[in-house]
Amino acid sequence: MLVMLAAGESFVTTAYLGLGSNLGDREKNLATARKLLEATPGIRVTQASSVYITAPWGKTDQDDFLNQVLAIETELAAGELLEAVLNIEKRMGRVRQERWGPRLIDIDIILFGRETINTGNLTVPHPYLKERAFVLIPLLEIAPTAVLPGGESVRAILENLTKNTETGCVKKVTVLKLTN
Repeated sequence: MLVMLAAGESFVTTAYLGLGSNLGDREKNLATARKLLEATPGIRVTQASSVYITAPWGKTDQDDFLNQVLAIETELAAGELLEAVLNIEKRMGRVRQERWGPRLIDIDIILFGRETINTGNLTVPHPYLKERAFVLIPLLEIAPTAVLPGGESVRAILENLTKNTETGCVKKVTVLKLTN
């Protein structure tokens, strides 16, 4: 379907971003990432989940993470959003040394509208979403009826995950809601 937009109009997509930090002042790192996202043209943060303390996933011999999910509205295409979040990570001082290793900040695109994307540098829904309760739990907090492209319920995914493995979510830390 071709959508025609009037001059000055733009298409807005709702997307969900997962944020994580386990180096330095973790709570400040999440707050800084949110502020930098809000300051990015074409991105508006609309909701923020609580912050969760989470045991490391993948590489477990490191400090616990603080994790959070943000809902955003964006005028950016998925590839442009990826470029924006990678620039924020770089601006904050993230250095990619080892897969799933310690990090000052990590910003993942979890969902981008109802799209399925699989390019060389971006996979949406996030490829490990179904294995990460530390993303599913905060996602459901702000989007309780969320579904993946194709209609699979995020709630059902979490219920299945918790029946079969540890959730990886240690506890809710604090509520950091945006004020308008």
